[in-house]
Amino acid sequence: MAYLTRKLVILLLTLWVAATLNFVLPRLVPGDPVSVMLAKYQGRLDVAAVDALKIAYGLNDQGSALSQYLAYLGQLFSGNFGRSISLFPSTVTEVVARALPWTLGLIGITTVLSFVIGSALGLYSGWKRGSRLADALTPVALFLNSMPYFWFALLILYVFAFLLRWFPLSGAVDPFPGPTFSPPWWASVLRHAVLPGATILVTSVGGWLLTMRNNVITITGEDYIALARAKGLSERRILTHYVMRNALLPSLTSFGMALGFVVGGAILTELVFSYPGLGYALYQSVVNLDYPLMQGLFFIIAFAVLVANFLVDILVTVLDPRTRSGRA
Repeated sequence: MAYLTRKLVILLLTLWVAATLNFVLPRLVPGDPVSVMLAKYQGRLDVAAVDALKIAYGLNDQGSALSQYLAYLGQLFSGNFGRSISLFPSTVTEVVARALPWTLGLIGITTVLSFVIGSALGLYSGWKRGSRLADALTPVALFLNSMPYFWFALLILYVFAFLLRWFPLSGAVDPFPGPTFSPPWWASVLRHAVLPGATILVTSVGGWLLTMRNNVITITGEDYIALARAKGLSERRILTHYVMRNALLPSLTSFGMALGFVVGGAILTELVFSYPGLGYALYQSVVNLDYPLMQGLFFIIAFAVLVANFLVDILVTVLDPRTRSGRA
C-alpha cells in the first residue's frame, strides 16, 4: 500500500509539473495566438475586438501572473482547454472528442495486438532457442524493428491503395457510408483502418519480440529455474509459472508507456494516411500555431502516460509480491 501511495504522489506531482510547463512555455514564445489568427486570415479588427479575443483565449494582461496561473489551473482541471485557433470556434475539448475515438480504435487496438503477438513470439523464440524457427525470428524482428514506419506506410499505401486499389488512400471512413454504426459504416471504417493498422503492427511487433526473448533468456539462466528442474517440475509448469510470469514484468512498464502514448496517436502514420486521430490533430496544431490545441493535447498525453504507468504499477504489485513487501 505504501508503494502505491508513493507512486500516486509522484503521479500528482508530475502532473502538476506538466501543467505548469504547459502554462509557462507558450508564454515564452514571441507573439500570441490572436496575432497568429489575425495574420493568417489577414484580419483587421479594432482594438476592442482584439482585446475581446485575447480575453477569450486568456491572454489579457489583467491580474498578476500568479492569478492567471491559478485561473489556468482551475480551467484546466475542469476540462476547459479553451478554443482552437485553427478550428475556431470549436473548443479544444470538442476537437479532442472528435479525434479520440479514431485514435483509440486504431492505435489502441494495434498497440495491444503488437504487444501480445510480439511477446508470445519472443517467449517462443527465447524458450525454444536453438531450433531453426525460433532462431529465424530474431533477424526478422531486428529488420522489422529497424524499419522506419513512415517508409513502410508509404510503401504499402503505394502498392495496396494506389496500384492495386484494394484499400482507400486516406481518411477514416467513406464520404457517404450510411448511418453511423450500421454494417456498411463499419465495413468502411475497417477498410480504412487496415493499412495504417498494419503499419503500426508490423513495425512495432519486432521490438516486443526482442525484449521478451532477451528477458526469457536471462531468466532461464537463473538458479531458481535450475532448482525447479532439479525438483522434477515439468517444462510446461516451469514455462508458465516461472519463466513467462517473470519475463513479462520488465515489459509491462514499457507497455504502460506505449498505452499512454496511444492517446497522442502515431503522428507520422496518421499523417501519411490522413487519419483523423489525435496525432493528426497535434500535427495540424503545430503547423497552424494553434497554441490552445497544442496545450490541451500535450496535457492529455502527459495525463494518459502517467495514468497508464500507475495502472501498470498496480498490476506489478499483483504479479510481483516483492513490491507489496517494499523490497522491490
